[in-house]
Amino acid sequence: MSAPAEPPAEATAPPGPPARSGVASALGWILTIGLNVVAPILTYNILTEDHGWSEFSALLLSSAWPVLDTAIVVAWRRKVDEFAVVTLVFLVITAVVSLVGAHTARALLVKDSCVTGLFGLLCLATLLAPRPLMFYFGRKFATDGTPASTAWWNGLWQYEGFRSTMRTMTLVWGVAYVAEALVRVALAYALPTRTMVTLSPVMIYGVLAALGVWTARFGKRRAAEGARRQAEADAAAADAATV
Repeated sequence: MSAPAEPPAEATAPPGPPARSGVASALGWILTIGLNVVAPILTYNILTEDHGWSEFSALLLSSAWPVLDTAIVVAWRRKVDEFAVVTLVFLVITAVVSLVGAHTARALLVKDSCVTGLFGLLCLATLLAPRPLMFYFGRKFATDGTPASTAWWNGLWQYEGFRSTMRTMTLVWGVAYVAEALVRVALAYALPTRTMVTLSPVMIYGVLAALGVWTARFGKRRAAEGARRQAEADAAAADAATV
């Protein structure tokens, strides 16, 4: 009887995630949403609407919240969280773009579109990096931030299917946001400003929702394909063991 055949490395199924820490996960989500989304928006609105601050000054001060989030993560987990860093860079880009050029309503709409376009270009640029941007976004939302879950996610990079999935997701997000920005810039000049003030946020969150749904379905489909390949490899190994 011959020895059982070893399945090829790429056919080996990635390990499942470790048990999630409910407390760590909850705290991580509260910090992420509170300091990267809620606090910057509230700060910007209060300063511009109630205190008469300029958009640039309000955005600049709003960017202090992601900085605080980064400091907390460094103190808590002894590492820099890439999600908070990207959010901070995004806010700085927004502040810089809002400062440049004219300050008309139409110009502000165009600048807003340029920011999402720059995010799309950032996604595409990271395809040339060792790991694309969606790898870090995925780690932020697929783990609870504990060392065990972070190590599990980082270890998935050894699997070709996982690397391909992360790069495909990053490519789709990049292309989608560049296209969305180009369409919104064109519409900003073609439609009345009043119409675009309503349409612009609808487009932003509509594209985000569509990408979120696609990402979840694409990830599940890729995981199912990996499980199927693993089952086929196990069956082949079992057949070889009986010969």
